[in-house]
Amino acid sequence: MSKSERIKSSHRLHRFLSAKNLCNLWLVLLFVFVTSGCRRDMQDQPKMKPLRGTTFFGDGLSARQPIQGTVARGFLRADTEFFTGKKSGTTAAAAPAQTQPPGQLNSFPDDIDYFPIPITEDVVKRGRDRYNIFCIACHGMTGNGDGMIVRRGFRRAASFNDDRLRQAPVGHYFDAITNGWGAMPSYAAQIAVQDRWAIIAYVRALQESQRNLATPSGSPAPAASPTPAPGGHQ
Repeated sequence: MSKSERIKSSHRLHRFLSAKNLCNLWLVLLFVFVTSGCRRDMQDQPKMKPLRGTTFFGDGLSARQPIQGTVARGFLRADTEFFTGKKSGTTAAAAPAQTQPPGQLNSFPDDIDYFPIPITEDVVKRGRDRYNIFCIACHGMTGNGDGMIVRRGFRRAASFNDDRLRQAPVGHYFDAITNGWGAMPSYAAQIAVQDRWAIIAYVRALQESQRNLATPSGSPAPAASPTPAPGGHQ
């Protein structure tokens, strides 16, 4: 066999071995893929399901109780004024509206009368945006309690321009947004704490804007009745 023939034969053998190795590699990968998809009773693996009893723990509960003193991330809330609108060292909550004497909305000594955050133009703008989303339907554009759903027959909302609410501390507003007040439900789930203070800042701005428009008694002049829509609906 000539030298050139030996070289050609060697090249053919090399290509054959390379093709064989590649084929073997694919077979190995296919085997791994197929075997990894085997069930192996994964649905019957030993595990604890929430709220399901177990004999593994002495109390019979599968869910473990948090270690004493544990605080979830974001729930430390050491700043009492910011998170509750109450003065530090107090835990008293506002009583329901129907139990308060008329004109005594600012009778809660635990409510703070100052903002726990710096009030800037951006904060007031944010409060205006949140007010227009969550509050304007009941309290109206100027805070007179004549929002659109009130005009459609719902119970009239409180007017922020009444003297009793002008004198109410900001902590009272925070408590009302957080826990509800009278017919007003709690908005704690919808409005973040920072946004509640922003809304209150905007309410204060509304009160200042309407101060010179109030009647001698301190209440805003009554708004004109809306024109009935066709069909008798308002």
